[in-house]
Amino acid sequence: SPMAVYMCRAVLPAHAGPRGELGAGPLLRWMDAAACLAAEKHAGVSCVTASMDDIQFEEAARVGQIIAIRTKVNRAFKTSMEVGIKVTVQDVLTNAEKIVSVAYATYVAKPVGGGKVELKPVQLLSAEDHVEHSLAIERRRIRLGYVQVFQKLMQESNKEDTCEEKDAVSTGHTHVQSTELVLPPHANHHGNTFGGQIMAWMQTVASISASRLCRSHPVLKAVNMFKFWGPSFVGDRLVFNAIVNNTFHNSVEVGVRVEAYNCEEWIKDQPRHINSAFLIFNALNGRGELLTFPRVKP
Repeated sequence: SPMAVYMCRAVLPAHAGPRGELGAGPLLRWMDAAACLAAEKHAGVSCVTASMDDIQFEEAARVGQIIAIRTKVNRAFKTSMEVGIKVTVQDVLTNAEKIVSVAYATYVAKPVGGGKVELKPVQLLSAEDHVEHSLAIERRRIRLGYVQVFQKLMQESNKEDTCEEKDAVSTGHTHVQSTELVLPPHANHHGNTFGGQIMAWMQTVASISASRLCRSHPVLKAVNMFKFWGPSFVGDRLVFNAIVNNTFHNSVEVGVRVEAYNCEEWIKDQPRHINSAFLIFNALNGRGELLTFPRVKP
């Protein structure tokens, strides 16, 4: 496809976590970079990450293997595009290939100087292109309805629902806060912080939060409801707050909220809420067996 971008990365020790597997942070950065390149290839102007659909991770990559990322613009709307992302891992020695993740991201065209742009339609070449083009409008409808459904659930949720188990662990014990200064390497060529970099930082604080419950190294299995509510720029201070929301036997959900401050906002304590997401983790023991998480009380 003319709007496809292919990216290959060798998994090196610097990319790996404590278990010798590719860390989720580098992978999320690579996915965002490859998808942004496809979006900009279609738009012809600078693009920024608007949201990522729920991402599931099926396979873990190890040091010495190759990550291949294929991204393609599925459909262009007025100023935004859906980009499909397919991540596979290839073993150099056996030539075996497995799917790590299939994800969909939305990018918004942001011309320099704030001018208006109307995106041209995507050129459809194959039967697969036509199918993805049709499905993209349905996925967009789901995205737009997602926020309203979630807000309704929040309003209707039973605020008195508390955990009475005597062995339950307080979620306060899992609260983690981290502050990052956005420097030029963390941003694109127009000074906007890379969405993938923010996702990588979110994954780090969420992983530390989950580890407070399992005394092991958590493994990221999914990123849910990742949406940008506003931009951040070089020079911003980003404050990440993570806390365990609930546990589900072998998995745990960690919520992360990200707030941005420029110098003036930092002194006045006036944060800009730029995004939130929910990250799902498993935890493994030394034999690779799933660990059970304790029950928690809010």
